[in-house]
Amino acid sequence: MVRRHFVFYVILLLGLHVTTFQAIANTGELQLPSLGENSAGLISPSEEYALGQDLIRAYRASLPTSRDPFIEAYLAELLQRVTTYSELQDKRLELIVLDSPALNAFAAPGGIVGVNTGTFLTAQNEHQLASILAHELAHLSQRHYARRLQQQKASSTVGLAALLASLLVVAAGNSDVGIAAIPAIQAAAIDSSLRFSRDMEIEADRIGMQTLAHAGFDPHSMTGMFEQMLKSTRYRTKVPEFLLTHPITESRIADSASRAQKYPLKRIEADEEYQMIRARVMLHFESSAARATKRFEEEINRYQTMSPLMAHYGLVLARTRSGDTAGARSALPGLRALTNNRVMLAVAEADIAAKDQDWDQATKILNDALAQQPRNHPLNVRLAEILMEAGRYPECEALLVQHVKRHPGNAYVWYLLAEVHGLAGHILDVHKARAEYFLLMGLYDKAEIQLRNALKLIDEKDFQARAKIDQRLLDVRKIRESSRLN
Repeated sequence: MVRRHFVFYVILLLGLHVTTFQAIANTGELQLPSLGENSAGLISPSEEYALGQDLIRAYRASLPTSRDPFIEAYLAELLQRVTTYSELQDKRLELIVLDSPALNAFAAPGGIVGVNTGTFLTAQNEHQLASILAHELAHLSQRHYARRLQQQKASSTVGLAALLASLLVVAAGNSDVGIAAIPAIQAAAIDSSLRFSRDMEIEADRIGMQTLAHAGFDPHSMTGMFEQMLKSTRYRTKVPEFLLTHPITESRIADSASRAQKYPLKRIEADEEYQMIRARVMLHFESSAARATKRFEEEINRYQTMSPLMAHYGLVLARTRSGDTAGARSALPGLRALTNNRVMLAVAEADIAAKDQDWDQATKILNDALAQQPRNHPLNVRLAEILMEAGRYPECEALLVQHVKRHPGNAYVWYLLAEVHGLAGHILDVHKARAEYFLLMGLYDKAEIQLRNALKLIDEKDFQARAKIDQRLLDVRKIRESSRLN
């Protein structure tokens, strides 16, 4: 019953269905679960890590995530660069990229770092985005969540439950709706746990700026990012969640600028990959490919809000998506003159060929690129998608079986693998791959169902194969039983 209440509570907090909030609010107060005596004090680093593993599954199960391998790979690499120079002792991190146009980034206990794809639309360059990551990593390294929990010990009986709820609210970016439907005392505790103290924010700014400098980024970019955030909200009726949980004021910007003066100005080199990622994000959130095409074409004529590379790359992608492959090809020379990014160029060219259903040309382009970078994540994922579209299932299976070994924690790769196993008629492998996908998504019941279905297809005399499935079933049950969200 406690677990069922918490599931309903998470749905309520995530702001997925307003009508659901109203219905629950009308039927009575929803009780937060008791999570034990440890919730009243300072949790240990090992407990934080375990909590993080539970949270990442909850995030994946409840929030829309980006499937763009370029965005995911870019953020993972940038996060690693920043983390190397941070004060984090335990550098095991889990990145989640949320598919949302809103400005938002967050960190959670256990090394969880989340970034909305829409954050690329506010951050003007890589240094500004890195400043957000550095700030969030500072919250983790200084254990601000555990310290907040300790501070609430005397004034709140909600403890860890409120912290879990607030972390889900922050990730969802829709806390005002969720909190409105929660009983007043619990809502106050959660609203409080959403916000760091002023001292904690100052500490995260200071340590984050040090991290930026040590990692080779421009410390002044943190001030620039704060200014950009404030500017981006000037004409909005709803303040982004990031600014609700990390309030930006003129005084805070001034403090940041003063602190940055201790560091020399750093020349910001052209960050080609970042500008191309921004173009992908902008295209993704446009209402139509035709509208995006017009926007990029107009930008090329004026260059008011985009870099030339961003505009030209965006134009190639937009024309491809709209089916204007001839127009996309005519725009390629202008793009090639602006970048040497072979991976992104190869995928852009392969996408044009795939749009024309020239599967041989599309796969040749990607295979040639993979010959130079065989482990590249975006190249492998895009080739797998195109091979599946082309009906070349054995090739796709072979590719994904190898790639999933390199990325066992990537839910989308498991999803693709399960799909192609099904298309190839390999039903046993479908069940095994789906089980891994559901486990990563925190859908334990579905994972167990898939594994039990797999057992039915294995010969009773194949003791080794059955033992492997039995062990995986035990693994799923242990993970479920040890979850702090149960």
